[in-house]
Amino acid sequence: MRLAGPLRVVAVVFLVGLTWLLASNLFGGDSSFVKVRHFFHGTQDQTTPEPKPRKYKCGLSAPCPAKHLAFRITSGAANVIGPKICLEDKILFSSVKNNVGRGLNIALVNGVSGEVFDIKSFDMWAGDVSDLLKFLRPLHEGTLVFVASFDDPASKLNDEARRLFEELGSTAIKELAFRDSWVFVGAKGIENKSPFEQRMKNSKNTNKYEGWPESLEMDGCVPLRVSQDS
Repeated sequence: MRLAGPLRVVAVVFLVGLTWLLASNLFGGDSSFVKVRHFFHGTQDQTTPEPKPRKYKCGLSAPCPAKHLAFRITSGAANVIGPKICLEDKILFSSVKNNVGRGLNIALVNGVSGEVFDIKSFDMWAGDVSDLLKFLRPLHEGTLVFVASFDDPASKLNDEARRLFEELGSTAIKELAFRDSWVFVGAKGIENKSPFEQRMKNSKNTNKYEGWPESLEMDGCVPLRVSQDS
């Protein structure tokens, strides 16, 4: 009976030691708080997902400055998928709108107000180039011209048509040929060559599609002109 007290003390010490060992293995010293939290709440990742990058007008990755027009131009893919022209978040040409045509798809925009005042396509394979000439000749100073090719943009082009595009700031128009891909933004009366132009040559060695090069996509911000009346 007298051993009951000492035995109880030994039992208590043994239990305390055993509890300490279990706790050390379970909680691991300094990281005990984290392990306890995982014990009660599971090990699911609590990391906040990164926010998706914001898109601006016409899908641009950054907003355009004041007095600039946001645009995105995509040329046609072979003779299957039509071109697309977006200006200030408004679709001017697209297959969905069913208003694209083989050849050159052109939108005319007031260079001061940004207002679209004409859109038209010109068949450069079987059409009449005189229709294109009548469209480009009377352009007023400062008119912005947005162009996207589809299928064949060049077979019907003559010297005058190429010269008119050169006056709008194009450098690629001199060499533009059968089934090339071409996107371009120019302006009537531009003093320098346009920075908004891309051309992909039709070449059987590099073509993405059978008989056609890959589609081109170009976007950016076009500055508006200051009104002479202001």
